[in-house]
Amino acid sequence: MLLSMDNRKPSWLRAKLPTSQEYKKVREIVEDNNLHTVCKSAQCPNMGECWSRGTATVMILGNVCTRSCRFCAIQTGRPSELDLGEPARVAASVAQMGLKHCVITSVARDDLKDGGASVWAATIRAIHNRMPECAVEVLTADFRGQVEHLDTVLDANPDIFNHNLETVKRLQRPIRKTARYDRSLWVLEHAKSRGFVTKSGMMLGIGEEKEEIKELMHDMRAVGIDILTIGQYLQPSPEHQPIDRWVTPEEFAEWKAYALEIGFGVCESGPMIRSSYHAEEQSAKYDVRARRLGMATVD
Repeated sequence: MLLSMDNRKPSWLRAKLPTSQEYKKVREIVEDNNLHTVCKSAQCPNMGECWSRGTATVMILGNVCTRSCRFCAIQTGRPSELDLGEPARVAASVAQMGLKHCVITSVARDDLKDGGASVWAATIRAIHNRMPECAVEVLTADFRGQVEHLDTVLDANPDIFNHNLETVKRLQRPIRKTARYDRSLWVLEHAKSRGFVTKSGMMLGIGEEKEEIKELMHDMRAVGIDILTIGQYLQPSPEHQPIDRWVTPEEFAEWKAYALEIGFGVCESGPMIRSSYHAEEQSAKYDVRARRLGMATVD
């Protein structure tokens, strides 16, 4: 039975309200630098906690997405914004927050010839130039599978490359619409072939079956994905895909154990887990800053 978005959320999905001075500081940095965050635009339930810890996930290339995925709260339409000054402001905000590990994501920009790859590359380089010790984790769209645009991003040398498959193979078309399962796997396989630490994420509670979850996880491992995040799907509005079920913390723990058993180096699995949640801790196994700076090798 599908669940509507109401107050029937179980106790383990209740987020704490932000109250700290650190939260206010992050909000001011974001506002002063005229930036968008996926925390706010995608209605992330962890925004209060993460901002109170002094970190936010910046969303580049505007606040309007050219795709209309059935799970996502971000506004869809025809973007009018292309701000070439954005990379410098992102770097400034990362410096002001004093981050050692930052996560950058973006809307899909299928209206742009390169899908926004050049702005992606400029943003990565701006952060590394200003803060060489800061690891940059990128969560990108698929660039419609155009390798030259994907390589533009990879050539800027992000420390972790993330692209989410979001859901099982059967549900790709109704949930992600413009994206393709095989194309997303190829994007991650290409990044891995170039030597990058790779990461992907999936939602539960959107209509998937147990064997389909296993199939997705094995397909991810087949292309060498290192880090996996698994979280509960939350319906952003009545117009979005309904919630199929509330997944218990015990089931999330079982999926984490299974992921590690089949070869993922790191798996974060829980009701409140999102791609960027505690991202620095997720990446610790791979020592990504040292890898880029030439001080150590990745296992």
